[in-house]
Amino acid sequence: ISASPPSIGSKAKDHQPSTQENLPPPEANAEAIHFLNSLREEELQLLFFSETLVMVSDTGEPQGELTIEVQRGKYKDQSGVITYFPFVHASSRGLMDKTLCRSSLLAYLSWKLEVVEQQSQEFIKFHILPMEQKTTLLKQNDQLAMTRMVKEGEEVKTEVTFFPRPSIEGFVSQAANLVLLRVMAWRHTVPSNARFLALDTEGRLCYSTYQALGSQTIQVGHQQVEVFIVEQTVHSEQGIPMSCQFYLLSDGHLAKRIQVGSPGCCMITKVPVLREEDDIEPRPVFKKQPLVWEEDLELYSRFLDRKEELRLSHNSYLRQHPEAQALISDFLLFLLLRQPVDVVTFAAEYFGPFAKRHPPAPALRSSTRPSPFRELEPARSEA
Repeated sequence: ISASPPSIGSKAKDHQPSTQENLPPPEANAEAIHFLNSLREEELQLLFFSETLVMVSDTGEPQGELTIEVQRGKYKDQSGVITYFPFVHASSRGLMDKTLCRSSLLAYLSWKLEVVEQQSQEFIKFHILPMEQKTTLLKQNDQLAMTRMVKEGEEVKTEVTFFPRPSIEGFVSQAANLVLLRVMAWRHTVPSNARFLALDTEGRLCYSTYQALGSQTIQVGHQQVEVFIVEQTVHSEQGIPMSCQFYLLSDGHLAKRIQVGSPGCCMITKVPVLREEDDIEPRPVFKKQPLVWEEDLELYSRFLDRKEELRLSHNSYLRQHPEAQALISDFLLFLLLRQPVDVVTFAAEYFGPFAKRHPPAPALRSSTRPSPFRELEPARSEA
C-alpha cells in the first residue's frame, strides 16, 4: 500500500462530509477505549498467522474461499520514515446467489489497532449493472481521511470525508476487527458493555458492540473442537443492525463465520495446529564469587606460560646488554657501602651523571649542594 494521499476525481470536490442531522456524533465509551489501550505488542505478535476458510452454501456446497493473513509489515510514510506495524491482508472470492463476488482488504495498523492506512475493494457482478466500491482510510496528522468511490455501471461517485482525531477514538476498522477478534479469543473474554465505533455500509460512523455467546463444541472434519463464540453487531443509524457470529479457537484462529440472515457461512475444513503461549522461565541469578585463579587450570596454565615467556625475554635482554647488569651491580655495591638514609636521593645523585641534560659538576663544590632532581620548569633567563 502506498502512503501517498489518494487521488480524488473532479466530483469529489463537490462532496462535503456527511453529517447526521439532529443526532449527536457517536462516541466510544470508556470500556472500549480501555480495552484498546490494554493491547501489547508482545501479545499481538502471538496472533500473526494466516488462515483459509471455505465459503459454503446452506446446502453445504462450496461457493468460494476466504483468506486472512496478519503479519509484521514495514510501512513507509510520506516523510520516508519506515516503521514496523501489524499488516492485515484479507481477500474473498465466491458466489452469492449465483452472482460472482470478490473483495480485498489491505491495511497497516498501529499496535493499538488505530488505522494507519487501509484500502478495501468490493465487486459484485450483477447481470444488469455490475457494482464496485473502493474505500481508502489514511491517517493524516490529527485526522483520518476517508475516500469512497462507488461505481455502478458507467456511473462513478466519489466522496471524501475527514474525521478529526478526537471523534474517532475507539474506532475499529475492518482490518482492526479481524485482529481484535483474535485478541478476544486469546484472552477468552469480551469487554463488558464496551461500545466501539465502526463504519456502516454507507461510510458513516456508528456504534459497534461485541457479545460473548459462550463456548461450544463443533465438528471440523473428523475432529471435534471447542470454540469461543463472539457476535459483533454494527448499529447503523439509518439502517438495520448487521450482526456476524465468529467461532474462534483458543489461539485466535477463525473456525466459522456466520452473517446473521445470510444462508451461507465460512468455515475451516481442517483443524490448524494451535499455538500456545511460551512459558518464559525467569533468568537465572548467579552469585558473584571470588576468583581463585590458582585453582583454575586454564588460568594457571596461561600464567605459567606467560611467566616463562617473560623469563626468557629478560634473560635474552641481559645477555645482549651486559653493561646493564654491571651498572646495577655497581650501584648496589656502592649503596651497601654508604648505607644512606635517603635511598632515593642517593640513587638520583648516583645516576645523575648519566643523564644527557645533567649540568656539569662545578670544579669547587659549594656548601649548598644542588638537588639531584631535574626542575619541573626551567629557570627563565633574565632579560
